Amino acid sequence: MLRIYQNTYRRTARKAVVYSTKVACCNHSTLCGITSHPRRAQDSGSSSSNGRHRGHEEFLLAGNPARGWQMPPPSRGYGMLVVRILRGALKLRYIVLGGAIGGGVSLSKKYEEWKDGLPNFKWLEDAMPQGERWSQFSRNLIEVGSLVKNAIEVDPKLKQLGEDKLSEWRNWFDSRLDDAIEAADYQGVQIVETKDDLKAKTTVAALGITSDESRKKYEKLQSQVETLQTEIMNVQIKYQKELEKMEKENRELRQQYLILKTNKKTTAKKIKKSLIDMYSEVLDELSGYDTGYTMADHLPRVVVVGDQSSGKTSVLESIAKARIFPRGSGEMMTRAPVKVTLAEGPYHVAQFRDSDREYDLTKESDLQDLRRDVEFRMKASVRGGKTVSNEVIAMTVKGPGLQRMVLVDLPGIISTMTVDMASDTKDSIHQMTKHYMSNPNAIILCIQDGSVDAERSNVTDLVMQCDPLGRRTIFVLTKVDLAEELADPDRIRKILSGKLFPMKALGYYAVVTGRGRKDDSIDAIRQYEEDFFKNSKLFHRRGVIMPHQVTSRNLSLAVSDRFWKMVRETIEQQADAFKATRFNLETEWKNNFPRLRESGRDELFDKAKGEILDEVVTLSQISAKKWDDALSTKLWEKLSNYVFESIYLPAAQSDSFNTMVDIKLRQWAEQALPAKSVEAGWEALQQEFISLMERSKKAQDHDGIFDQLKSAVVDEAIRRHSWEDKAIDMLRVIQLNTLEDRFVHDKQEWDSAVKFLESSVNAKLVQTEETLAQMFGPGQMRRITHWQYLTQDQQKRRSVKNELDKILKNDTKHLPTLTHDELTTVRKNLQRDNVDVDTDYIRQTWFPVYRKHFLQQALQRAKDCRKAYYLYTQQGAECEISCSDVVLFWRIQQVIKITGNALRQQVINREARRLDKEIKAVLDEFSDDEEKKGYLLTGKRVLLAEELIKVRQIQEKLEEFINSLNQEK
Repeated sequence: MLRIYQNTYRRTARKAVVYSTKVACCNHSTLCGITSHPRRAQDSGSSSSNGRHRGHEEFLLAGNPARGWQMPPPSRGYGMLVVRILRGALKLRYIVLGGAIGGGVSLSKKYEEWKDGLPNFKWLEDAMPQGERWSQFSRNLIEVGSLVKNAIEVDPKLKQLGEDKLSEWRNWFDSRLDDAIEAADYQGVQIVETKDDLKAKTTVAALGITSDESRKKYEKLQSQVETLQTEIMNVQIKYQKELEKMEKENRELRQQYLILKTNKKTTAKKIKKSLIDMYSEVLDELSGYDTGYTMADHLPRVVVVGDQSSGKTSVLESIAKARIFPRGSGEMMTRAPVKVTLAEGPYHVAQFRDSDREYDLTKESDLQDLRRDVEFRMKASVRGGKTVSNEVIAMTVKGPGLQRMVLVDLPGIISTMTVDMASDTKDSIHQMTKHYMSNPNAIILCIQDGSVDAERSNVTDLVMQCDPLGRRTIFVLTKVDLAEELADPDRIRKILSGKLFPMKALGYYAVVTGRGRKDDSIDAIRQYEEDFFKNSKLFHRRGVIMPHQVTSRNLSLAVSDRFWKMVRETIEQQADAFKATRFNLETEWKNNFPRLRESGRDELFDKAKGEILDEVVTLSQISAKKWDDALSTKLWEKLSNYVFESIYLPAAQSDSFNTMVDIKLRQWAEQALPAKSVEAGWEALQQEFISLMERSKKAQDHDGIFDQLKSAVVDEAIRRHSWEDKAIDMLRVIQLNTLEDRFVHDKQEWDSAVKFLESSVNAKLVQTEETLAQMFGPGQMRRITHWQYLTQDQQKRRSVKNELDKILKNDTKHLPTLTHDELTTVRKNLQRDNVDVDTDYIRQTWFPVYRKHFLQQALQRAKDCRKAYYLYTQQGAECEISCSDVVLFWRIQQVIKITGNALRQQVINREARRLDKEIKAVLDEFSDDEEKKGYLLTGKRVLLAEELIKVRQIQEKLEEFINSLNQEK
C-alpha cells in the first residue's frame, strides 16, 4: 500500500513541475524560445507526452546556475511563488484521490478472496427439485406424513423426546440463519439465484469504514459461514447415506419381485405333492368312476365304523388333532361318508376338495365355519326324502405331527329308527358299511363304546362277517374313563385281549375321547387322556392294559403303519388291473369308432355350444327381404281368420260396409292387433331359427350326437324368451295411423290389393270346400272310383243342401242368416221326402253353404275390379262397380307391410341379441348340470369315451404315485 502511495506521489509531483514550467514558458516565451502552441505539440508527431516531459526537464536543467544559466529577473520570483502554491494544491488532491482509489481496490480484492472461500451451493440445484417438481414433491411429502401419522402409533415418551429434539434443532438453525443474514446485510451483500448458478453481487455500503473494522467483520462473517457450511455438509452426508441405503434396499426388493414374477409358474410346477396327497387324488378319481369294474373298492383306506354315538367321530378328530365335525346330543350327525386325508404340514389347516378356502384349525372362528360347512354339505347331499347319502364329502387336514393316512367316517349303525327317518335308513347304513368294509384292502377301525354293555353292540357282528380272520381290523374301545367306573377291570382286560368277543383283530386299543364337554379343545382332551391313563388303576393291577395299547397317539401310529403297509402290498396289483382295463377299452374304441377321437362329455358339450352360437350369428345375417316375406306370411296366417270372421263377413251383412269396416278396424288396432303382431313376429323368429338348425343337420360334417342337446337348448331358450313390452305400444301407434288411410294411391297398389284379395278368398274357399266335402261326403265320381258310400247323415246333409241351393239361386244377394219362414219352408220340403231334421241342423248346414256362395261372389267382384282403378279414382265410393272389398284388403295389406317392417327392425336390432343371451344363459346352466348333460349327451360313443378317459386318468395318477412311493422307499 505504501509503495502505491510513493509511486502515485512521484507521478503527481513530476506532472506538477512540468505544468508549472509550461506556464512559465508561456509567460516568457521570448526568453526561452519555446512555443506552447498546440499545433506544434501535435507536430512533434511521434513523441509521447513522457517525451515532452523529458524535454522540459532537460530545459530546466539547462537553466541551472551551475551550468551557466543566469538567474531570472525579480519579476520572475513572483511567478515561481504561484507555481509553488499550485504545486502544493495539486499534490494534496492527488494524495487524497490516490488514497481513496487504492483503498477501494484493496477492499475489492479482499472481497473476491472472501467470496472464493464461500461454499459452493450449486449442489442444491441437483439435490432439490425445481419449480412444479418441488411443489409436487412437497405435497407428496405432506400426504405421506399424514398417512404415516395415521398408520403408526408412536410411544408418547418417544414422541415428546422427538419434539424436544426438533425444537432444539429449530432454535439452533434460526440462530445460525439470523447471524448469517445479519452479517450479509451488514456488508451490503445481495445473493441472487438464477437458473444456472448462484452469483454474488457485492456493493460497499459505506466507503468510510476503516480497514481494521472491515477485517474484523470479515473474519467474523467468514467463521460463521465456515461453521454453517460444515454443519450443512454433515447433514447432507447423513441424508445421502440414508438415501443410498434406501435405494439399495429398493433394488434388492425389486430384484426379488422380478425373480418371483418370472419364476411364478415355474415355481408352481416345481412344487412336489406329498405322497398322501397323490394317493388321495387317486381315491377322488376312483370315487366318480363306474363301480362295475369294482376297482375303486380295492384300494386301501381306513374305514371308521361303529354304533351311533359310540365316539367314532371323536376318535377321528383325536387323530386329526382338531374338532372338525358338527356335534349333536344323541341325534344322527354323520349322514354321508366323509373322506379325511391326513398329511403332515407346517400349519394346521383343513380344506375341502372342491374349494380353495383353507380353514385355520388354530382359530375357533375357522373351526366353527368348518363344522357349519360340513353340516351344510351333509344336508345338501341328502335328497329325495332320504336320511343318509352315498355322496362322499372329501377334505384334507394338514398339520405338524399328523400321521399320513386316508380315513372314511361312515354314518353310525342304528338299531331302531325314529319317526323322522326314512323307512330304508337302517338298511341303507348297513349296505353302505358293508360296501366299504368288503374291500379286501380296507383297514377296518372298529369303534366300541366302553360305557355300554358289549353285548348290545351291532358293529362287531358286521365286522366279523366282512373280516372273519381279523387280518385288517383294529379294535378301539372308547370312553374308558367311564368304563373304569362302571365295568369290571377284568372284563376290560378280556375285551382288549380279544377274549370277550368272537371277533378277531390285529390290535386292541383303549382311548379317551373327552369329558363330555363340547367346548373342550383337542389339547385339553389329549391332556385329560394322558393324565387318566397315568393315574388309572387299570395300570396298577399288574398290567391289565399294556402301555402301547392306550392313547390316541399310539392308535394313530399303529393305524398309519398298517395303512402304508397295505398300500405298498396292493398298489402294484391295482395298477396292473387298470392297465388291462385301459387296453380293453382302447381296443373296443378302435373297433367301433376308428376315425374319431375319444371326446368326453364336457368336450362334446363345448363343441355343441359353439355350433349353437354360430347358428345364432347366422340368424343376424338373414336378408331383409327374407325377413319381410317370413313376417308377412306369419302375420297374415295369424290375422286372416279374424279379418274374415270379425271384419269382412260382418261388414258384408251391414248396409253401410265402409262405416262398419272403419269401426271394426279401429277396435282391432286398439286391442288385439298389436299383441297378435308381436306373437306373429316371435313365431317367425322361432321358425327361422329352427329352420337354420334343421339346415345344419343336412351338412356333410353334421354330428347327430348333438341333436338332442341342441333341441333342448333351443326349446328352453324359446320358452324363456319374450318380446319387449314396449313393442306393443309402438305397433299400436303405427297401425292406427296406417289404417286411417282409405285411398289407394296408385295403380300398382290397386293391382296388388286385388291380387291379395283373390289369393285370400281362394284360400278360404278351399278351406270351405274341404269342410263341405267332409259334411256332404264324396262326389259320385269318387264314390265310383274309390268304392266309397255316403253315410246317413251325409245323405241328410245333401238333401238340406239341395233346398238351400234353391234359396240362394232365387236370391243371389241373400243375407247370411235364414228367416223363420225360410227355415219352415225347408223343413216342410224335407219332410215330403221323408227327411226329418230340426232348425239347428238346417242352420249348421247353411253356414258353410252360404260362405261358399259369398266367397264365390267376392271372387267375382275382385275380378270385376281389376280394371276399375281409374273409375274408382274418379267416382270414389259412388263407383258403379262396388270395390269396397279391394279397399279393405288394401288397408289390411298396408298394415301388414308396415307391421312387418317394424317387426323386422326389432328382430335385427333387439330380439336376435336377446335370444342370443337367453341361449347363452341356458347353455351355462346346462354346463353346470352334470345330470342333464348325461341325459342329453348319451349313447355308446359318449359312454365309452367317458370311461376310457377316466380309466386313463386313474392309471396315470396311479403310476405317478407308485413312482413317488418307490422313491420314498
